[in-house]
Amino acid sequence: MLEYDDFRSGTFEALREIPEDKVVVLGLVTTKGSDQETVEGLVSRVKKASDHFPLDQLAISTQCGFASSVLGNDVSTEDQRLKLLTVAQTAQAIWG
Repeated sequence: MLEYDDFRSGTFEALREIPEDKVVVLGLVTTKGSDQETVEGLVSRVKKASDHFPLDQLAISTQCGFASSVLGNDVSTEDQRLKLLTVAQTAQAIWG
């Protein structure tokens, strides 16, 4: 599980160092705020990651839980639902 939800995460080049027998879960969807990612944007990012690691060994998820601090994050229940729906729709679009 690797967090790639913001620019500080860097590029996907580090994926080249992952052993071939592993599955990499890309935490592409932020849980720190309510900004909604798009399926198209996530598909594009996964495709970029697949330049460095096999697509059939990649997966996507949120970058962490929705309450990553004691106070939680400013993400409503509806925003959380939409983010998880976007993850599912993206996985369907990529892997069927």
